[in-house]
Amino acid sequence: MNWADAGFTIFGTHVLWTDLVGNIAALSTVLLAMRKSMWTWPVQFTGSVLLFIASINAHITGNALKQAMFGILALYGWWAWRRGTQGGKQLAIRPAGGWERLLLIAALVAGTLLVGLLFWVTKLSWGAQVPLPKGAFLVAADAYIFVGSAIATWAQGRALVDFWMVWVAVDLVGVPLAFSSGLVVSGWVYGVFFVLVVVGFVKWLREYRAETAAAPRVAVAQ
Repeated sequence: MNWADAGFTIFGTHVLWTDLVGNIAALSTVLLAMRKSMWTWPVQFTGSVLLFIASINAHITGNALKQAMFGILALYGWWAWRRGTQGGKQLAIRPAGGWERLLLIAALVAGTLLVGLLFWVTKLSWGAQVPLPKGAFLVAADAYIFVGSAIATWAQGRALVDFWMVWVAVDLVGVPLAFSSGLVVSGWVYGVFFVLVVVGFVKWLREYRAETAAAPRVAVAQ
């Protein structure tokens, strides 16, 4: 057995260390993002690498591609946050502007259509193996989660408060999809992720409002 197959058995199920540690890293990324820690991105990159290996080992090509995307976006996020905190500055978080929100929504809709078509033609989505019409729904949901995850991570790199809400929109599909597909463990992981994301959104929004309220007082004092 090679190291990629290493794991342990619990209740008759073999659990890969790459899958377990990768998912722990993914959840830790949310906690670190709440604190606006630069460790968010190295931990996300590490988790993506581990889950990529686990997905390749399980022959789940679509999920492997998603993890590769997360790894690339983690590098972008680290660069963007590092640039935004040069000189000891605090990371400046803000809500997206009107045009940015339109761009996010348009990218989500168009991206889901294009990626969904790609997943269907190439059979990268497991849903493509399921008979119509359920198969088409599963592929669309898979594409929506894929594209939404990419958009959320990109918006996180830009320190937009809205990135938390994109994750909420993704989980509203991901949680019931996992449970309805019999992926109970994944469903619970998505559920925990959903709760953390809501908490993160409230925390970032409060911090932004507090910083905005304090800015005029600082200006007057000067």
